[in-house]
Amino acid sequence: MTNSPAPYPLLFQPVLMPKVWGGDRLSRFGKNIAPGATIGESWEVADLAATSASGAGGGSVRSVIANGELAGRTLHDAVELWGSRLLGDAKLIEGGFPLLVKFLDARENLSVQVHPSPAFAAVHPGAKLKTECWYIMDAEPGSVIYKGVKPGVTREAFARHIEDGTVVNDLVSVPAVVGECHNLPSGTVHALGAGVLVAEVQTPSDTTFRVYDWGRTGRELHVRASLECIDFGPAAPPVQLAKGDTLRTEFFEVSQPATGAQVWLKDARCTAIMVLQGWGHVLPMTSKPMTAEAGDTILIPAAMAAGAGFAPEARAKVLVAKI
Repeated sequence: MTNSPAPYPLLFQPVLMPKVWGGDRLSRFGKNIAPGATIGESWEVADLAATSASGAGGGSVRSVIANGELAGRTLHDAVELWGSRLLGDAKLIEGGFPLLVKFLDARENLSVQVHPSPAFAAVHPGAKLKTECWYIMDAEPGSVIYKGVKPGVTREAFARHIEDGTVVNDLVSVPAVVGECHNLPSGTVHALGAGVLVAEVQTPSDTTFRVYDWGRTGRELHVRASLECIDFGPAAPPVQLAKGDTLRTEFFEVSQPATGAQVWLKDARCTAIMVLQGWGHVLPMTSKPMTAEAGDTILIPAAMAAGAGFAPEARAKVLVAKI
C-alpha cells in the first residue's frame, strides 16, 4: 500500500461463532446476538489461514479492522504492512498474528477436550499446539470448570471410563470464581462448565480433540488422539489477577489492573486490551478521541505501545495481554 498509515490502535469487527453449547449473553457486550441464540464464541482478534473441522469449520478466520485508515482490511494485512512495528519482537505463528482473543459463553457444558501435546504435534504436522487461558467474567451459582485428571487415574482407566460414559468423574472440577484466571497448556484435558462466561487469550490454533460430549450426538469424538495427548494429573491452580498477579506463558502474559485504574504501557510490546466492563479512552488522546467500551478489544502496535494506554471511567475493568 502506497502512503501507508503509521501504526495506530486497532479495533475489529467481532466474528460470532454458533455453538451447540452457546447462548445469548454476549449481547451484553455489544454483540449483535438475538435473544435465544446459541452463540458460543466471539473471536475478537484472529488471524488464522485455516481452522480445524472440529473447531471453526476448516476455513480461514481473519479479523476485519473496524477503525481508521485500514478499516475494511484484515489484521493479516496490518501484519504484512507494519511487520515488527506491529509485532515488536514477537514472531508469527503459522504465518499469522501470534495471538487469538475471544469471549466465550457456555450456556451448556463444552465438550471435554484436549489440544495437541508437543510430542503429538511433533509427529503430526496438521496438529497445532494450543495454550490458552480463561478469565472468568461471569458464573452462575454452582458452576464449575474442569481441568486436569484426578491423581492416580491411569490412561487405561480413563479410556475405559470414556467408553462407559463416566469419564467426568476422573476430571478435576473447580468452582468458577469471577476474577480468577486459569492457564490451560497444550495437553491439559479441560471443559468449560454450563453457566460460565470467559475472556480467552490463546495461541492461534483451532486444533481440538473431543474426549466426551455429554451425550450429545452428531459431533465427532477423537478418543485415540486425545489419549495420546493428555497430560495425566491435575492442572495448575488459578492465577489471582485481581490481586496483582500476572499469568505468564512462553507465548503471552495476561494481567489485570485495578477497576478504574489508568493503564499505561511501558514497553514496546504488541498489546491487546480487552474491555470487560464500562468504557474508556485510548491514550494518548488525540483530536479525535478513541473510545472503547465493554466487549471491545484494542490492539496497540509495539511501535507505539511505550507511552500508550487506556483511561477508564470509574467502574471500567480491563484485561491486558502482551506478546
